[in-house]
Formats: sequence, structure tokens, C-alpha cells
Amino acid sequence: MSLHRLLLVEDDADMAAMLAAYLQRQGFYITRADSRDGALAALRSGRVDLILLDVSLGPDNGVQICAEIRQAQDVPIIMVSALSADHQRMAGYEVGADDYIAKPFNPDLLLARIRAVLRRAGRAPSLSHRRRDSVLRFAGWRYDAGRDEVTAPGGWQVSLSSRETALLRVFLANPLIPLTREEIAAALDDDEAAGGRAIDVLVGRLRQKTDPALIRTERGIGYVLSADVASEDA
Repeated sequence: MSLHRLLLVEDDADMAAMLAAYLQRQGFYITRADSRDGALAALRSGRVDLILLDVSLGPDNGVQICAEIRQAQDVPIIMVSALSADHQRMAGYEVGADDYIAKPFNPDLLLARIRAVLRRAGRAPSLSHRRRDSVLRFAGWRYDAGRDEVTAPGGWQVSLSSRETALLRVFLANPLIPLTREEIAAALDDDEAAGGRAIDVLVGRLRQKTDPALIRTERGIGYVLSADVASEDA
């Protein structure tokens, strides 16, 4: 089973280091950012299962960052702040935060809140996140999300079915991360496929139409996109 991947957005280096070390000991994979730009870049670079977002980030405003993220995807967000008045909490909830915890806090309480939010959200929302970037590049390939067009390194277009395109988008949202068949099926909203060989057949078709080396089999786990993914302006 893959680790839950948490994005910690905190500009206090000591606090960030303490939280990251604690959460890593609890079995989470932690990515850190200390600004709006860093947070958005981390989200573009791969799958994120939950964001811990500090409200005060120097010149950046965590509430505004939360609102911006919510326009693009449904990844769970827990806001963290020394500001705990009701109207301040409501400001976070109104822009789409899933929870709000005030500093100082007991790390065990934060852990319980993280696990509760992840249980509510499940794996599917973050895995099924469809990249909103207009164009994605990977291993010489090009995917235009606006047109649903896939272009090979040689410049010719590859025709994919809607299911094959949906599968490609799941892999592009989670580059270099091993995904189980169950996670892929959940991302495709296909519960029946999780227990059978339908995912294997679908992966096989995508491999045949693209490059067999792009999607690697992870023994005992499932599949992984073996290339990094970068976005560009269309």
C-alpha cells in the first residue's frame, strides 16, 4: 500500500521541521513548501493526499491560497493558524478548508484530525484529480488536456479511447508513484474493475498505444508511470 502523501505549507522553518519529522514517524510521506508558489509547484509535481496549510505565510495569505487550490482540485486541506476566533475559522471553511486547527496544538490531536479527514475523503479524490494544466509533457510525449490529445515524441497523434485517456490522466497526476489496482479503479470510478483483471487489460492497451516502458509493473503493488511530468503553457 502506498504511503499517504502530505504537503506541509509552513514558513516557520523550525515548526515545519518538527511537524515533518513527527508525521514521517507516523508513516506519512512529507513534501514541504513555504509559500504560495512553492505549494502550487508541489501540487503540479505529483499526487498530494492532504495539505496542511498555515494561514500566515509572510506576504502570502493561506485563506487565499486555499481558495485558489479549491478552484483546481478537491484535495483535502487542513488549515493551521494561531488565529482561532470563530470568524477566522469560518473564513477558512468558506473557501473550502476541510478542517481548521489552532496553534499551539498537541501533535497527537493534529494526527487524529489528519486521519479523520483522510478517512472522510478516501483515496479516490486525490488519485482521480485531473490535471488542469493545459499541456503536460512526459518522456518526449505531450498531452493536451483541453483537447484530450496525445502526441508521440515523433509528432504524430495517438488515438486513445475515453477509458484509456482517463487512465493516462491518473498516471500523469501521480508520476513515479506506485499505484495499486484498487487505487486506479477508484480513480476511474470503476469499483468492479478493482477485483478483476480489467485494470491489467486497460493498462496493456495503453502500453500498446504509447510506449510499453512508460508504465512499469511494480511487483506486489500495481503500476507506476516511470517518467516525470512537466506542465507548459498551451
